[in-house]
Amino acid sequence: LHVRSRRQRQMCIRDRSKLFIHSSRKSLHALDGAYASLLHGRSLDFEDLRKYEYGDQVRDIDWRATARLGTPLVKRHRAMRMHTILFVVDTGRSMAALAHDEKSKKDLAILATGVLGVLALRHGDDFSLVYGDSDRIRRRAPGRSEGALEHALRTIDQSIDSSTASSDRDALLSYVTRTVSRRMIVVVITDEAPVTTETERMLRRLRVQHDVLWLTVSDADPVLDHATGTIRSDVDSMWEVPDFVQGDPDIIRELAAQTEADAARLAELLKRMEISHSVLAGQDDAVSQLLQLLNRRSNARL
Repeated sequence: LHVRSRRQRQMCIRDRSKLFIHSSRKSLHALDGAYASLLHGRSLDFEDLRKYEYGDQVRDIDWRATARLGTPLVKRHRAMRMHTILFVVDTGRSMAALAHDEKSKKDLAILATGVLGVLALRHGDDFSLVYGDSDRIRRRAPGRSEGALEHALRTIDQSIDSSTASSDRDALLSYVTRTVSRRMIVVVITDEAPVTTETERMLRRLRVQHDVLWLTVSDADPVLDHATGTIRSDVDSMWEVPDFVQGDPDIIRELAAQTEADAARLAELLKRMEISHSVLAGQDDAVSQLLQLLNRRSNARL
């Protein structure tokens, strides 16, 4: 795909990642304000004042200017020290399956990466990408442009489509601990695979060096609460779910209990390690869930 202009690049990013389909301008302002909470410890120089927008931090309000002009104003600053957002994305074949909203997990992972990537660009930060499966793990060089983000999103798209190997989350985390020494904000994007003792060990090492966020892309239910004429199959084993089990209440309860137990173990582990976590169930709610995640981090530091 040849991109000839800035406008075409913007349109391409929107088409590939669907960044703005389900998000309003107000949502993006809110994300902008909340995103700043990721960048604690930044060296800032005052730049100017602007009107308060939903999502801005109360601590950024200039109360004297607000009282003088009669409208809430916040201080804007120029960052003197940039940060790097490192996206660690599982691109194994399990990510080619369906998400909880019955749409592609791949598209949901691309959406999450794209939203946070756009915010990084708008705040002048670098981003990088680590991706792979059980066969191979790769890393893209840091970027700070719409073109670089477009290539990163396309890389995730193509890697998941072409992967014939199983996912290996622990290998991805191990790769980051071994190869990335400079402090970064690490955003892990993976699915609901149960955590292992190795996962916990790698997270402990990551947490010492980096600020970590964890985004879980939830899987579609393998057994539905109603009969369906569609054959559902597992992308790893290729085992087909027999149609007669669809709607079976006992199987549904057992699977739900196992899923809840796995989710509870992950949530407890991440909470204990003070790692911010969000579960992305579908594309329609992804932006609001990211906003809630960023706001929780912001409120935790107030």
